[in-house]
Amino acid sequence: MPNPTAAMLVIGDEILSGRTRDANMYHLAGELARHGIDLAEVRIVSDRREAIVAAVNDLRATYDHLFTCGGIGPTHDDITADAIAAAFGLALHIRADARDILAAHYARSGLELNAARLRMARIPGDAVLIDNPLSSAPGFSLGNVHVMAGVPDIFAAMVAGLLPRLTGGTPLLSQTLRILRGEGEIAGPLAELAADYAALAIGSYPFVKDGVYGANIVIRGQDKALVDQAMTRLARLFPDSQL
Repeated sequence: MPNPTAAMLVIGDEILSGRTRDANMYHLAGELARHGIDLAEVRIVSDRREAIVAAVNDLRATYDHLFTCGGIGPTHDDITADAIAAAFGLALHIRADARDILAAHYARSGLELNAARLRMARIPGDAVLIDNPLSSAPGFSLGNVHVMAGVPDIFAAMVAGLLPRLTGGTPLLSQTLRILRGEGEIAGPLAELAADYAALAIGSYPFVKDGVYGANIVIRGQDKALVDQAMTRLARLFPDSQL
């Protein structure tokens, strides 16, 4: 049986403007690979409601899971919850359970649960809350859409709590061989290897270091024995390579 598929939607003008470097895609990709969910597409959209709604509806219809990050904070430009509600045709309302979580957090912090902070208790429909152990403001899962914060530490904590609830498949395994030759020299043998091991993903990622051309060859797959076999053959083709 094939693994479940997933897409990620990164939301925020700060990502598209280059002001903020996204770290969440890298983290989610690794966690999903270990959980046996295949991340197949990542999109980045601006803080525009129409753009978010269109992307959500497209991606949730295409993949088994859609993970979003960003736009669920207390400020005026945090509109992800509004857009998710619109995508599903649902009302957005302050939910008692989410409000209670925030009220307890701000009481412990000695801060007021004001109108801005209360925005983070707005949850569409009967969505299931995603725990946020760092700053308390919850994310939520609605159908196959999982909505989480954009702050990397908070996003990672939410992912850690969410993934045990999702059914995964076979984890993706990966091995890397470093070859100190240019891609033009290794392309032919590499193509033959890829043809012989069509069940595996074999990628070449070139680099230049101290004037020397090289490539990291990455072999990925779900069958450990097959990955090992392909890697052994690759190492024999290029005996001067480095694991």
